[in-house]
Amino acid sequence: MAANNSDSIQEELGEGGVGVKHEAEEEAEGAPSSAAQATATTMLPRSSSRPQLDLSGAAIHGTLEDRNPTILLPNQSDDISHLALDIGGSLIKLVYFSRHAELSTEDKRKISTKRRLGMFNGGRRSYPILGGRLHFVKFETGKLNECLDFISSKQLLRGVVSGVDSPSWRSGAQPDNIVIKATGGGAYKYADLFKERLGVSLEKEDEMDCLVSGANFLLKAIRHEAFTHMDGHKEYVQIDQNDLFPFLLVNVGSGVSIIKVDGHGKFQRVSGTNVGGGTYWGLGRLMTKCKSFDELLELSQRGDNSTIDMLVGDIYGGLDYSKIGLSASTIASSFGKTISENKELSDYRPEDISLSLLRMISYNIGQISYLNALRYGLKRIFFGGFFIRGHAYTMDTISFAVNFWSKGEAQAMFLRHEGFLGALGAFMSYEKHGLDDLRVHHLVERFPMGAPYVGGKIHGPPLGDLNAKISWMEKFVQKGTQIIAPVPMGVPATTGMGGFERPTSKGDILRSDASAALNVGVLHLVPTLDVFPLLEDPKTYEPNTIDLDQDEFKYWFKVLSDHLPDLVDKAVASEGGTDDAERRGDAFVHAFSAHLARLMEEPAAYGKFGLANLLELREECLREFQFVDAYISIKQRENEASLAVLPDLLMELDTMNEEARLLALIEGVLAANIFDWGSRACVELYHKGTIIEIYRMSRKKMQRPWRIDDFDMFKKRMLTDRKDQPYKRALLFVDNSGADVVLGMLPLARELLRHGTEVVLVANSLPALNDVTANELPEIIAEASKHCGILRKAAEAGGLLVDAMAGIQDDLKDAPESVPLMVVENGCGSPCIDFRQVSSELAAAAKDADLLILEGMGRALHTNLNARFKCDALKLAMVKNQRLAEKLFNGNIYDCICKFEPIS
Repeated sequence: MAANNSDSIQEELGEGGVGVKHEAEEEAEGAPSSAAQATATTMLPRSSSRPQLDLSGAAIHGTLEDRNPTILLPNQSDDISHLALDIGGSLIKLVYFSRHAELSTEDKRKISTKRRLGMFNGGRRSYPILGGRLHFVKFETGKLNECLDFISSKQLLRGVVSGVDSPSWRSGAQPDNIVIKATGGGAYKYADLFKERLGVSLEKEDEMDCLVSGANFLLKAIRHEAFTHMDGHKEYVQIDQNDLFPFLLVNVGSGVSIIKVDGHGKFQRVSGTNVGGGTYWGLGRLMTKCKSFDELLELSQRGDNSTIDMLVGDIYGGLDYSKIGLSASTIASSFGKTISENKELSDYRPEDISLSLLRMISYNIGQISYLNALRYGLKRIFFGGFFIRGHAYTMDTISFAVNFWSKGEAQAMFLRHEGFLGALGAFMSYEKHGLDDLRVHHLVERFPMGAPYVGGKIHGPPLGDLNAKISWMEKFVQKGTQIIAPVPMGVPATTGMGGFERPTSKGDILRSDASAALNVGVLHLVPTLDVFPLLEDPKTYEPNTIDLDQDEFKYWFKVLSDHLPDLVDKAVASEGGTDDAERRGDAFVHAFSAHLARLMEEPAAYGKFGLANLLELREECLREFQFVDAYISIKQRENEASLAVLPDLLMELDTMNEEARLLALIEGVLAANIFDWGSRACVELYHKGTIIEIYRMSRKKMQRPWRIDDFDMFKKRMLTDRKDQPYKRALLFVDNSGADVVLGMLPLARELLRHGTEVVLVANSLPALNDVTANELPEIIAEASKHCGILRKAAEAGGLLVDAMAGIQDDLKDAPESVPLMVVENGCGSPCIDFRQVSSELAAAAKDADLLILEGMGRALHTNLNARFKCDALKLAMVKNQRLAEKLFNGNIYDCICKFEPIS
């Protein structure tokens, strides 16, 4: 066995890489042992250009069923770093990776479910980076020491690669011979300082290679990375991966490089200009005495370039030159008006000078870029670089130039992470990171308040390992500061005349680097996420039912703000009501309110944002302040109350004929879905009666036809069309704890089991409001199974009662083998679900499923109401929001939806 393990390690690690064994190999080697170990005696060839792994004495620790077994390298003397730098003349951009916390050994229930779903035979790709976070930080180059302090304080040089822990790291000692990737001129200029201060060597990477590599990664792996910006309107564009190349990449730094990109690693610099960001900053500094680039941009916000630029109207007496398509406001000559005026530099407003300079250089860049695109027959032009930095005026001006000269045929696009192209490319130049294989569903962007986007003094204690972080919460608690919503640096002003036409963007949102921290999130790398295989067309799938426009956001801003006091009370109570919990509760309110204020100001600030994203942002913010499950005590109480009356409900159902029982079951699901702590109207009901009283009231008021009523179609499919050939496997997406799952979805699952259908209950991976989680379901099912032989046998067949049923008499030993009842997690922690990113466990379960049941407002109304699937789909929900009822169905609160969509 040791030899087999050694071969497996060698095969998986490859040359210079590190990984874990395939699950298929683990399964083939027999039953799990408590401590499987393996050794390897091969030392990989060393390269002078990068660190290598010494595999001598390597050992795997853990069971053979572990998803990510730890590999210890006792003889490793040098290390692979998890950070990379782009050191430019103005800014240092840092990209670094931190691992997710170690996963505990999976329980027998999960192992049984995976085995039944065939997940140990898939040979899933094992990434050297098996999961973690990609962080983006930047510092002013003139404050290099802050960058060095940041690296040192966060102990980023104690790099960890996919479970590989060097003994020197565990002892806290500084490893020797560390090499980190760097690009930009500073990689040469400051190499000695990095060696002196941190004891590391900078391995220089070609700047152009890194730019292209970083852009390709972003466009391939990040959803809604690219956007257009015209007349102040930002619109995100999803790029078809099969139609990405070729494109033009225009990097606007001090100068401008224009690169034609034909594929991964295939590019050529086809043009450029020395008139770029450095020109704007240099001339602006001479002419306005500004002390910083941001100050110069801020001046442009309040400028009127018509006092300096000669316009077409100045030449033609205020008229257009319509014969050649030029309006009176078109710039005929930048700075041309100053020729005929007897004025000194001091007679002109610095604001007007700055705007005229910005327009001149931006239009020039846009025009040259388009001419190169025309030369190569390209329609898409991506702009990036320090000069753009998300500035609305700049993007509008470049976009207008491209649109003007191409007559609308070419398109200027921008990248949200444009400032980090070089640093990302340098990070990806580490071999065997596995990032080249990542797809868009493997990355989830989060927006924590503590994303360390900028430098500055670090508050709080030194960090012990890469899993720790200096969070915004720690800064909040340590400094006692109060966060406020970011405020624009410039006052609202007119744009002035000029440009080829006058852009309508107000340009009143210019942020310092500190406030821009809210624009770029942390990328969570989760290689175990997949696209749901039952989506009819993943390319056109849109989870959000309603676009979150300005009016819609204002409404939800109020809903979420009004709900905050109740949510915080429950979150603090869930943590014992301690002083620390109170303090964290206050911090959460300030942080989430700042997110809301930011999005009110610019709804597209965080990418394309829908209601599902907004609700998930709230849950992520709770978790950031260490509130793991705000409703845990409420869920437990409601589960107990519902389980107490379940036996009587099952007895009542068993007295009915098949047709009446099916209707009662669907009514029961809809009635029980009323229990939702995310609905203000429903929360008020809790003060008027017990959970059982409310459930009975809801059942009593069930009257057909419902707002959408496809029950008869579903009944025919179940009891007639599929009478002789029942559904093979049904996926039931459950919603709330308590009556919803116990009195609604479990009885429906029981009926499907009675028909011979395998049932997979799909629940959240992480808590969200009072939603039931996959970890909580087995205990609920175990309790329910005490009173129901059908559930008991199915739960045993599905591996749910491996430990939970110990001591319970099994009176059905001679009964025929049951179809299984299983539980899988959906991969998310939100009241909604995005089927573009689900757990690999759910994706595996879906492969043999022919019935999908989505239950609840979040999963079936706010998201996925219009989604189409490759199998029969039933969507069940009670509408618990009057505005949503009116907007979707011209209906009323407490309307019911039973939408059945048979496979076409």
